[in-house]
Amino acid sequence: MNAIIIRRLIQAIPVLFIVVSLTFLLVRSAPGSPFSTEKKIPPEIIAELEKQYDLNGTILHQYRQYMGKVAHGDLGPSIRYLNRSVNEIIMQTLPVSMVLGSLAYVLALFFGITLGGLAAIRHNQLGDRFIMLLALLGISVPSFVLAPIMVMLFAIKLHLLPVAGWGSPDQIILPAICLSIPFTAAIARLTRGSLLEVLKLDFIRTARAKGLSENTVLFRHALKVAILPIIGYSGPAAAGILTGSIVIETLFGIPGIGPFFVNSALNRDPFMTSGVVLVFSSFLILFNLLADILYFVVDRRVKME
Repeated sequence: MNAIIIRRLIQAIPVLFIVVSLTFLLVRSAPGSPFSTEKKIPPEIIAELEKQYDLNGTILHQYRQYMGKVAHGDLGPSIRYLNRSVNEIIMQTLPVSMVLGSLAYVLALFFGITLGGLAAIRHNQLGDRFIMLLALLGISVPSFVLAPIMVMLFAIKLHLLPVAGWGSPDQIILPAICLSIPFTAAIARLTRGSLLEVLKLDFIRTARAKGLSENTVLFRHALKVAILPIIGYSGPAAAGILTGSIVIETLFGIPGIGPFFVNSALNRDPFMTSGVVLVFSSFLILFNLLADILYFVVDRRVKME
């Protein structure tokens, strides 16, 4: 397995190279300049700023300069946030995004598996239809629509949770719930479908014939097999939660990596944009690899290839 993990990590290098290259070139090819402001700046000053940030010359020249720094672990300076490097901003904001994403991920797994199991037990009953209706709504409603509704209900109307901010435990609850809902819905649907297939197998009939309770059959026997598709989905889900936090952090005023990425894209900051994309791409590859390893550990019939 160690050789396969090393091979997968080596294969990730060209993928990251292509992603960062395309991001930098697309940002630099977009109309406008990162130094553009409402007040007209003399061309001489713009030329001096471009020279200071190694953004003068052709795009190919700028690209070579940037990739040379990235190869040494330097993601460059931020143009939007003066006197701060991209490395510094990411190191300060990424832990906040990771805390928010981790809590949302745990909530999605717990409630998704629980609701999916309940729906499978009550197949074609009112409870099943109600849970699947909620899951359909959770998948269909975008985060930027769901978050204001949750704020209006729980923060403004009921005064149960803060509207925005970061620093206290109650300030993380509402954004974590909003971030987890689409993935909770997807896991619930996946759990239900997988359990319905497993509950038709012979070993489940044998367990029921022994007189075991339905909860024991479901959670001790059926779920061990039905959870395999959920493990396969958990890698992309973890990466999706991390990247999805960009919208949630911006809406709730959370000092994570999301607002910095949004502002850098709007202000055509190539270094900050490319640095965040590199981080998110790395996590996507890592989470997918961890999901594959966990799938292999749980189901020994699967061969790591």
